[in-house]
Amino acid sequence: MKAHIVEAGHFKLDGGAMFGMIPKTMWNRLNPADDNNMCLWAARCLLIETSDQLILIDTGLGHKQSEKFFSYYYRDPEHTLTSSFDKLGFKFEDVTDVILSHLHFDHCGGAVVYNEDKTELSLTFPNANYWVGEEQWNWSRIPNPKEKGSFFDENILPITESGKLNFISNENSVHPSISIIVGNGHTEGLVAPIINMGTQTLVFPSDIAPSAGHISTPFTTGYDIKPLENMEDKMVLLEIALDNNWIIVFDHDPVNECCTLKRNEKGAIVADKIGDLKDMLSA
Repeated sequence: MKAHIVEAGHFKLDGGAMFGMIPKTMWNRLNPADDNNMCLWAARCLLIETSDQLILIDTGLGHKQSEKFFSYYYRDPEHTLTSSFDKLGFKFEDVTDVILSHLHFDHCGGAVVYNEDKTELSLTFPNANYWVGEEQWNWSRIPNPKEKGSFFDENILPITESGKLNFISNENSVHPSISIIVGNGHTEGLVAPIINMGTQTLVFPSDIAPSAGHISTPFTTGYDIKPLENMEDKMVLLEIALDNNWIIVFDHDPVNECCTLKRNEKGAIVADKIGDLKDMLSA
């Protein structure tokens, strides 16, 4: 089994929104803001290669929305799903399974594409089964006012209509070496895949802990529907990850792909080794 980072592009979000109640004097040292208070973030995906499956976790923002929409996010076009797949030597047709941690547009937008004249939608990965938590799917169909701007029908409904939708659980898994932890604090029914690679284990916490700067318990985002519950989700996940020496793979950290964990002198869980996944796996 092999794991590959797939960069699906960088974009910007308001620093205060991404760090919630934390003062700018603290978070600005972690991810410096520009003159508009916007910070750079990654749309990072994880590709798992087994002997007979190619499993993609999350798909980035995609390209379906209007130029006006994307102008709010200052998207950097340097990295795309296409360029990342080309670099790795894979085609979209090679993907057998797509796991969507949740259905906010920055995680599932790349799962579906328009044709050239924008009259039809189709699956980006035509041969893949798509997997999402059932609670998250149901939640996205009746969006609350806080999340309504993150759930788009054009990202979601074509998956149902294709007949490729599957609900992931630990009883209905994509692969025997992949399990999940469910979080309900960022959004209802978010799934964090755990990949047992034999000698090492990866966890993709998605927006439970989107960057190295969010490892600290109070650092939660303003997008969380239940901030206190997301803190609990994070504490549970990080305790398990620390006890089992898992590698944390970040979806939004603009610099660091992953880290390991340790306890500091006060007993708090903090990032230990931090950097690129390829280096971490070969260490």
